[in-house]
Amino acid sequence: METTQLSNGVTIPMLGFGTYLIDSQDVPAAIQTAFDAGYRHLDCAHIYRNEPAVGAAIKASGIARDDLFVTSKVWNADQGYDKTLAAYDQTLKDLQLDYLDLYLIHWPNEKNFDLTLDTWRALETLYQQKKVRAIGVSNFSQDQLKQVFEMATVKPMVNQIERHPYKVQADLGKFDTDNGIVNEGYSPIGHGHLILEDPVITQLAQKYGKTPAQIVLRWQIDTGFVVFPKSSKPARVKENFEISGFHLTADEIQAINGLDRDEHLNYD
Repeated sequence: METTQLSNGVTIPMLGFGTYLIDSQDVPAAIQTAFDAGYRHLDCAHIYRNEPAVGAAIKASGIARDDLFVTSKVWNADQGYDKTLAAYDQTLKDLQLDYLDLYLIHWPNEKNFDLTLDTWRALETLYQQKKVRAIGVSNFSQDQLKQVFEMATVKPMVNQIERHPYKVQADLGKFDTDNGIVNEGYSPIGHGHLILEDPVITQLAQKYGKTPAQIVLRWQIDTGFVVFPKSSKPARVKENFEISGFHLTADEIQAINGLDRDEHLNYD
């Protein structure tokens, strides 16, 4: 498993398993399938409404806690200093864990960004109390990150953003990297089949003897993004994990970058 280091030295696997939109009743099989395939990084969130089931699946797996990297996120309704601390405690209870590896602010509050800054202060408190190994944000713009920088005693270590070949996020990705922030990309292969049927992707898949999804995931990691594809199909879960043993050339990466449409496939 390829890894990268956060600004505080914590190691994070670059390929994880996403738990978004997995019904609680389907979580046990999905998590076990992911673990059997080799995943040890789980991306969770309170708003996914399945953290109790994820926690039970982690416990049932018997995998040592130190071998896992678990992320969760504080939801919009829980922003603010005290509410964030309470939300964190609830997530720990739901996941049946003693700590998280990474805790993120799920979305910036654009109407009341001061509330988001209070949320960041709560994350700093959790970090200083060693209740979480790393802290970061999700869906933050450059301007919003700069506002956090101005008040932070601990800078964000991660920014999780929508990222796929139709939304490459070149400027924001570079800004994050230049400021010591590791990029994470959600919806890493997009939605539906449009991206996976693009001739640039399918030709590379043919060249390397890989699936189009494997090519896109390889592009993500080769460009420094941590990603966590989601699937409940065992064959697809295993396929998504099997992207080692090859790398794209600089020209091939540039060709995929050239597909950029700045197109959101999710909520903006």
